[in-house]
Amino acid sequence: MWKIFIVLSIACWSLMPSPVCQGLEQYKRISRESMAQIVDGNYDAAIQTSNDYLKDHPDDLESMYVLAVAYAQIGRIEKSLFYVESAVAAGLPLERFLAGPRDLLQPLAENEEFQALAAEIDTKLLHGPMLGCITDTQARFWVRTAVEAAVNVSVKEAAGPGRFSAAGRTEAKTDFTGIVSVTGLKPNTRYEYELRVADESDVTRARFKTFPPPGRPARFDIAFGGCAGYTPDHERMWNLIASKDPLAFLFLGDNVYIDNPTRQAVQQYCYYRRQSRPEYRAFTAKTPLFAIYDDHDFTVDDGWGGPDVDQPAWKIPVWKTFRNNWNNPAYGGGEKLPGCWFDFSIADVHFIMLDGRTYRVKGRRQGVEVDRPSMLGPVQKQWLFERLKASRGTFKVLASPVPWAFGSKSGRGGMDTWEGFHEEREEIFSFLARHKIDGVILLSADRHRGDAWKIERPDGYPLYEFENARLTNIHYHPTMPGALFSYNAKCLFGQLLFDTTQADPQVTYRIVTIDDEPVYTLTLKKSQLTHTDDSHK
Repeated sequence: MWKIFIVLSIACWSLMPSPVCQGLEQYKRISRESMAQIVDGNYDAAIQTSNDYLKDHPDDLESMYVLAVAYAQIGRIEKSLFYVESAVAAGLPLERFLAGPRDLLQPLAENEEFQALAAEIDTKLLHGPMLGCITDTQARFWVRTAVEAAVNVSVKEAAGPGRFSAAGRTEAKTDFTGIVSVTGLKPNTRYEYELRVADESDVTRARFKTFPPPGRPARFDIAFGGCAGYTPDHERMWNLIASKDPLAFLFLGDNVYIDNPTRQAVQQYCYYRRQSRPEYRAFTAKTPLFAIYDDHDFTVDDGWGGPDVDQPAWKIPVWKTFRNNWNNPAYGGGEKLPGCWFDFSIADVHFIMLDGRTYRVKGRRQGVEVDRPSMLGPVQKQWLFERLKASRGTFKVLASPVPWAFGSKSGRGGMDTWEGFHEEREEIFSFLARHKIDGVILLSADRHRGDAWKIERPDGYPLYEFENARLTNIHYHPTMPGALFSYNAKCLFGQLLFDTTQADPQVTYRIVTIDDEPVYTLTLKKSQLTHTDDSHK
């Protein structure tokens, strides 16, 4: 008997590709910084920057969007409407202006002419659906709507009879987003679903597959990566990953690049422009996502949050915005101890997603030198140890937003990685050896390239790290000679192919470019990641 529960929903809208931006290293920053100027009241600067960019790129959709927002803020509604109409004519769906940031676009939303334009398309579905929290018996669907609205979801087996429905409403208090939860599903089964908002005739249709039975051997693959700066030319990456049909995708940080912890409207803008891409929408509708953040989404470059739950003042608001825009099983310790760490399992593989920013302590604090810097903070570290001791996974995957291997980031910048946290890294690695925890694989992001590293250990098996972090970025970092292999020539993502049905279970790491070229592959067997009787000698 199926049981279907719906908490809420929200939808997504289509966006035509923006103009070519080859050769421009940081396209992701241009309109983002202009939006920050608007938030700060520097309207003339935002208008000037956008107009200057349009001179060389007359079809740039983000510049038109920024100009519409800026002119709305200074009360020049006719000028704002001109850029709305120009952007829509160039390929930007009108729904983008319904999504917001709503406080900045309120003057436009109150205009009768704009309301008439919105009435012509008559849609409430803005972003999503985004799959998440898939298990062997459950699926959840994240959505966003233009207004609080009723949502209906129907699910059926792709190769079987019967249809099951659920209904709910979106809520303004979560930025018009919500979650549709479906339970009672069968393991390792392909399902079809339909999502409809209110009484609209348009229906979103897609498929997903539940995970294999927990704790049992299986063959499956996932994909992962980080550093996905908004780059119109590279948004085709989502099409490629979706075509591989991974059972899940892990976002390991710098997922949208915000760098504005005190400006919520800029945070929203960065999420909305990605969520509005048709490539990303199709990707999230069929691929379950699991996400942690890194510095550029949580705070600023190489920044951290410190030990306090509610300090700095922006910490909890940033966390809430992150939570509103993802579909994770958990978010750290929830309201009492917000963060982005959590864990989940696929078959007999245990994934542990770590938060390296929220409670990081580094350097000096209030003029006092910190004796023991911490990447994780005491509560998350204790949680990690408990999860590792309790894990029965054939493989245990520790996913960090920053590299584990020393030498992965050159110069003083290396101190932002685990190289700046020697004692805590050693505490974790020694814990693995002391408790003879086998099958551990390290994942990371942050560096704009794809690497494999081997970390030799004096008291156990060598630890292997798979780093992958140039999903859509234009900017890249140099390859590193200390890695087993290192690649940076094109945008890329990582594949992990697990086969735990073999007598000696194995996992294969593969780097795949945005042009669907496998460039490096490394296969590890469980026997290579197992403590022996003489491990401590």
